[in-house]
Amino acid sequence: MSAATGAMGEDMACDYLSRHGYRVIARNYRTRRGEIDVIAAQKEWLVFVEVKTRRSVRCGFGAEAVTWRKQRHLLAAALAYLAAHPCEKCRFDVIEITLLPGAEPRLRHIEGAFGRN
Repeated sequence: MSAATGAMGEDMACDYLSRHGYRVIARNYRTRRGEIDVIAAQKEWLVFVEVKTRRSVRCGFGAEAVTWRKQRHLLAAALAYLAAHPCEKCRFDVIEITLLPGAEPRLRHIEGAFGRN
């Protein structure tokens, strides 16, 4: 996937979240242990969002790429964020975007995709 495809997917994810009552707080939050694509707030929840954009499903859907190793990196980055911005209720979501040629983009939002909520 190209950087442009990833950025387009993140733009689509942020638009979706905004339309569904989330407030986007940060994009591409980076630490030396990992990166979080989108950090958003939904009522009392702080939501760490991993966005996976695919132009083909030949190698599986995007959510399948959020392996335990990726989850560990997301958790490490989230803990760094929480150290500076404490919050009692947080969760990890995955937004999977599939961009197949000749078809409308497909977006699937998986709330509480992993971890304890």
